[in-house]
Amino acid sequence: MPGAASGPSVKGLHHAAFRCRDSEETRRFYEDFLGLPLVEAFEIGQTATGRSTSVLHTFFEMGDGSCMAFFEAPGRPFEFKAQHDFDLHIALEVDAAELEARFEQGRALGIETRGIADHGFIRSIYFRDPNGYVVELSARKADAAPSDAGDRTRAARGALDDWQRSKPGAARPDEAGR
Repeated sequence: MPGAASGPSVKGLHHAAFRCRDSEETRRFYEDFLGLPLVEAFEIGQTATGRSTSVLHTFFEMGDGSCMAFFEAPGRPFEFKAQHDFDLHIALEVDAAELEARFEQGRALGIETRGIADHGFIRSIYFRDPNGYVVELSARKADAAPSDAGDRTRAARGALDDWQRSKPGAARPDEAGR
């Protein structure tokens, strides 16, 4: 597997891109509310395959330089399918003070705001953006100091293996040969 011996070859997230209904209402949420500056916007008039189109692609930058990006494509079908948080959401990291402030601000502005959920190593709050996407803000807990990567990988692998054996509908070892 390329890069396996020396670690991941993927440097990080450049951007995650989603459709949006309206670029300006999306900008108000991501820039005005979350504080992610709009750093790039360009119109796409032709696809890479030469098809004529009319799409605006916008990018909102996070503190590490990666971006949340959106495509507005008027005239192209876009129907957000209401989904459970388990199906689709994006989590963005903030510090504890920012988490508390955004929680209060979201509620004050009438934005659907849920949380604060304690996940052991992080605390999280959840919003729905104007397109219906679930956006999670997460703050690392000070008392959940990161262990070394090998320990984390072994613990995660153990949890996954346990889940595979015990999840609803999983074949039990005594049933595997039947």
